[in-house]
Amino acid sequence: MALTKRDDGEDCGKEPACRTVAGRFARDRKGAAAIEFAILVIPFLMVIFASIETFIAFTGEQILANATQTMARKIRTGLLPVNMTQTEFRAAFCNELTAMVSCSATEADKPSKLLIDVRSYARFSDIPIAIPRKGTDLDVTGFSYTPGGPGSINLIRAYYRWTVVTDLVRPFITGLRPAGSSMPNDYLMATTAAFMNEKF
Repeated sequence: MALTKRDDGEDCGKEPACRTVAGRFARDRKGAAAIEFAILVIPFLMVIFASIETFIAFTGEQILANATQTMARKIRTGLLPVNMTQTEFRAAFCNELTAMVSCSATEADKPSKLLIDVRSYARFSDIPIAIPRKGTDLDVTGFSYTPGGPGSINLIRAYYRWTVVTDLVRPFITGLRPAGSSMPNDYLMATTAAFMNEKF
């Protein structure tokens, strides 16, 4: 009686693993690396892309903070025109942002991603410290551009809706849910600057 051959060419006699197709398949190690790679590559790439996006988002937040500090310094030192409008201020703010965190062509007139509030207060203790929210979305009611004059106390609050691409990290880095949306879509970048104007 002819002996059954293993895949490596050696006889396996009457070993149970040689008697059935399933047994021979279980013993076959050809292509194992490719199968293991196919199983692991998807979660591996998801972790890599999530790490990259988190890094880019935090870098964008630093860019937003730098722009806020720059515009605050211009208000504090009186470098901005006294009669500057809210649209003009928003356009000037957008000019301080780079390509990573950018404004659309209509962002200055119709805020969608960049939301800015500039106002003056009588005392530093009057300045709000919480992010204004309406339900699960940002509350922009009352956002305006009303800075004070020389010696006044002012606050700039700037928010940017960063669209999250990697769904793996979306539930963990944002809780911002616009009206009518069940899943969080944006990571809300937030930065503030409180200061007292110079006697310009």
